[in-house]
Amino acid sequence: MTVSAQNSYISYTGNGSTSAYSWPYKLFAAGDLKVYTVVISTGVETLQTSGGAGTYDYTISVNADYSGATITLNNNLPTTHKVFLTRVQALEQATDYIEGDAFPAETHEQTLDKIVLQLQQHEEQLKRSLKFKQSTATRSEPSIPELTADTVIKVNSAGTGFETQSTTDITTIAGIAADVTAVSNIAADVTAVAADATDIGTVATNIASVNTVATNINDVITVANDLNEAVSEVETVADDLNEAVSEIDTVANNIADVQTVGNATNIANIATVAGEITPTNNISTVAGIAPDITTLAGTPGLTTLAANAANISIVAGINADVTAVAAIDAAVSAVNSNAANINAVNANSANINAVNANSTNINTVATDLAGSDTIGTVATNIGQVQNFAQAYRISATAPTTSLDIGDLWFDTTNNVMKVYSSGGWITAASAINGTADRFTYTVSSSTSTITGPDDDGNTLAYDAGYLDVYLNGVKMVNGTDVTVTSGTSIVFASPIGVSGTDVVDIVAFGTFELANFSINDANDVSTAGISDGQVLLWNASASTFQAGNASSAEVYGFNKNASGELIVTTTNQGADNIDAATYAAFDDVLFAASGFTFSISNGNLIATV
Repeated sequence: MTVSAQNSYISYTGNGSTSAYSWPYKLFAAGDLKVYTVVISTGVETLQTSGGAGTYDYTISVNADYSGATITLNNNLPTTHKVFLTRVQALEQATDYIEGDAFPAETHEQTLDKIVLQLQQHEEQLKRSLKFKQSTATRSEPSIPELTADTVIKVNSAGTGFETQSTTDITTIAGIAADVTAVSNIAADVTAVAADATDIGTVATNIASVNTVATNINDVITVANDLNEAVSEVETVADDLNEAVSEIDTVANNIADVQTVGNATNIANIATVAGEITPTNNISTVAGIAPDITTLAGTPGLTTLAANAANISIVAGINADVTAVAAIDAAVSAVNSNAANINAVNANSANINAVNANSTNINTVATDLAGSDTIGTVATNIGQVQNFAQAYRISATAPTTSLDIGDLWFDTTNNVMKVYSSGGWITAASAINGTADRFTYTVSSSTSTITGPDDDGNTLAYDAGYLDVYLNGVKMVNGTDVTVTSGTSIVFASPIGVSGTDVVDIVAFGTFELANFSINDANDVSTAGISDGQVLLWNASASTFQAGNASSAEVYGFNKNASGELIVTTTNQGADNIDAATYAAFDDVLFAASGFTFSISNGNLIATV
C-alpha cells in the first residue's frame, strides 16, 4: 500500500464510556506506537505501558495489512483526560538486498514506506521546535551557549546570536513587581516632578515655613478669599482700627451685652422674629386676626380632626376612587351578600380551570346526551361493557388475574388469539375445531429457527408440545432435536440447510375435550350381539359398522442408529417381545394391525399393508 501525507500522532478526549481508540495510520509494529494520557486541567502527561496492569495501561492490535491499529485501555477514559497516540518509528534500515536474489516488490515498498514514516516523524518533531521565520535575514546557524545554573538565554545586542544572563536581576524585579506597576501607572506624574526639580529644591530649603503655612492652611485660604471680595472684611477691620472712634473698640467695650445677644438660644429667637417680619411680616398678620384665633381655640372638634389627619390625607388622595365606589354601591352590596358563593368559587378555582381546559370534551358529551345519547346507552349497559373488558384482553404477556373459562387474549408478542381453557391459555384455533394444521418449509441456507409464513403462506402457530416435526421425512424428537415451546417457532438443535436444500414438515395438533359419548349414539353403529375380543368392522354393502374379529395387533417402534438410518422394530405378530428399556428408547411408536411394510421414497416414509 502507498503512504499518504499524514500525521504521526492523533489525540482523543475521554467520554467516560470508551476504552478503545483507533490509530488510523500505517503502523508496522506494535512497539512503534507510544500511548500517553494527559490530565486536561494541568497538562501533566503519562507514558502508558503496553500489556501493563496500570489504570490506563493498554493492549494493542495491529491490522494484518499494517493499515492501522486499535489500542484498548484497561479502563474507560474519563472526560478529564485525553489520550495521545504518537508513532515513533525506529531509525534503522533493516532490509538487506543480496546480489542476484529476487527483488520482491512488497519488501522494497515496505522499506520505502518505513523511510517515509521516519521523515513524517521528523517533520512532526520539527513542527514542535523553535525555528526562525522563513523570511528572516539570518541564514547562519547561531549556537546555543553552554547552559549554566540560574541563567536565561537572550539575543545578544548585535542581534546575531544568543547569550546568557543571570536571573538575579529578574528575580529582584519580580519581587517588586507591584511597585514597578504602581510607578508605571503614575509615569506622567514622575515626569512632571522631574521637570519641577528646581522649584522642589526651593521648597525643600524653606520647608519650615511651608509646614507653618500648611498647619494654618484653612486660615490662609479664608484670608485670601476675603481679600478677593469686593468689600474685604479684613481690609474693613484694618480701616476701622485706624479711625478716631473705632466701632470694633466700641463693641469690645460692650462685650457683655454682645455675648448675651449671641447666646445660642437668644440668637435663634431673634432670627425667628426677624424671619417673620421680613419679608412677609407674619407677626402683623397674626395680630390682625387675633379674635379669630381665639374663636378657633374654643372649638372642641379640632382635637379629633387633628388626631385623624393621616387618615384624612389618605382619603383625600383617593377621592376619585371613593367617588367611583359610591356610584356602584348597589353592586358592592350585591358582592357583599354573595361573599360565601364568591369564596366557594375561589376555593374551587382549580376545578373551574380544569372545566375550562376541557370545555371541548364537555361540549362533546353534552351534544351526545342531547342527540344520539350513546353515552347514556353505554351507562345503561355498563355491566356488559365491563364484562367485555374483563373477558377480552390485549397484552404482550399472558393475563393472570380475573380469569374465567372462555376469556379471550390477543398475544401481541406472537400476534396470536388465545382462549382460556381448563388447562390454561390455548390458541383460538385449537379451541374452535381441535383439528391438525400442516406446514411445509423449504430451507436452502443455514437456519436454526423456523417461524412465520410457510411455503404456502400459512403462518406457523401451535399449542406448545402438540406437534410433530419431520426433517426430510425423518421425525424429530421434541425437546432433543427441536425445541417446540413458543407456539410460533421451531428451534433446531443444529442448523439445517447448511449443505443443500432441506424440507421441514410440521403437523400441529389442536387440543380439545370430548363430551361423554356412547358408541350406541352413532346412527351407523350396531353393538347388538357383540362379544369380548371383537371390534367394529365396516360393512360396505350395508354402509354400517358391525361386530367382527380384528386382525392380529402389532407394535412398531421407530428410532435411528448411529449412522442415522431408520430402524423399525416390531413384535412380529406377538412372536417377539419388546422389553421396557427398548420401548422407552423408541423415538416414536405405532400401534396397528400386522402386515405393514415400511420403505423410504424421496425422503418420505412409506407404509404398505
